[in-house]
Amino acid sequence: MPRSDQSQSMSPERRTAAPHPGQEHYTAPLSETPLKDVDAFDDTSTPRSMWRQAAHSLLRDPVFIVSAILIAFILFVVAFPGVFTSQDPTAGSLANANQDPSGEHPFGTSRQGYDIFSRVIHGTRTSVIVGFFTMIGSTLIGAAIGALAGYVGGWVDEIVSRVVDVFFAIPLILGAIVIGARFQGIDSIWVVILVLSVFGWTNIARITRGAVIGVKSQEFVMASTALGAGRFSNLMRHVLPNALAPIIVTATVNLGVFIVAEATLSFLGVGLPPTVVSWGGDISTARTSLTTHPMQLMYPSIGLAVTVLSFIMLGDAVRDALDPKAKKR
Repeated sequence: MPRSDQSQSMSPERRTAAPHPGQEHYTAPLSETPLKDVDAFDDTSTPRSMWRQAAHSLLRDPVFIVSAILIAFILFVVAFPGVFTSQDPTAGSLANANQDPSGEHPFGTSRQGYDIFSRVIHGTRTSVIVGFFTMIGSTLIGAAIGALAGYVGGWVDEIVSRVVDVFFAIPLILGAIVIGARFQGIDSIWVVILVLSVFGWTNIARITRGAVIGVKSQEFVMASTALGAGRFSNLMRHVLPNALAPIIVTATVNLGVFIVAEATLSFLGVGLPPTVVSWGGDISTARTSLTTHPMQLMYPSIGLAVTVLSFIMLGDAVRDALDPKAKKR
């Protein structure tokens, strides 16, 4: 049938006039295309906020569930080490050196006669405490500096960015070795936390600066300024809360990094003193027995690896929940 005859046979309700012949558009009447159940939208439900949506995604993510279970177990070990062992990790006897695993010593004993299982359990507390408080300290320093540079801008941003570049050029371990050697012999984990915090804030500062720059130009910030809110009030009440997502992700991953850094410093002999039970110190001590008793080194290494992997998995899961586009990329 010619197109003109076909157009004339169509009902008027379905034909839309066109500026040129042959460009007519036809739509089906609503009675012929009813709304299906699958197309229905419940406009009575309360919309989810970004944090509620992230929590909903995390509870359905197997990576988050596995990492959360592991971290919960690790925190239980940190809080209640006596549930798992009654041995004193600092009580060693050369008469019990290099014993094989037994009922009294599940992982055997070290060359100094220490119970390896007890030291692995109690070493968890040291590593997690150092990692956690270093993460808190570096996040506070980096977030404050990055927020200042990103929100104020101008010459303040230029100066702060150059300072961040200077610290960023110094490797974390190298800087901690130089400063840690100055305090070697002080029997305190707070010195290690301070040293790692001084060199571990740069990544957080860069992330915070970029997030703040992206948020401060949003319409709700401009509206708050128009209503009379001050710059500091805008920063604390509107900008920083909406820039927290990348900061939380980076801080979670950094916790595992700081645990490894503490173990590395203790392994090199410039971290925690020998009187403090730590995985890094035990790994350093056990390396001399690697050929004859390799499991003395493997046990604290496995504890370190599982702990760090748990926090890195948690950081990846939180990143995917707070930034779904990152997962697609």
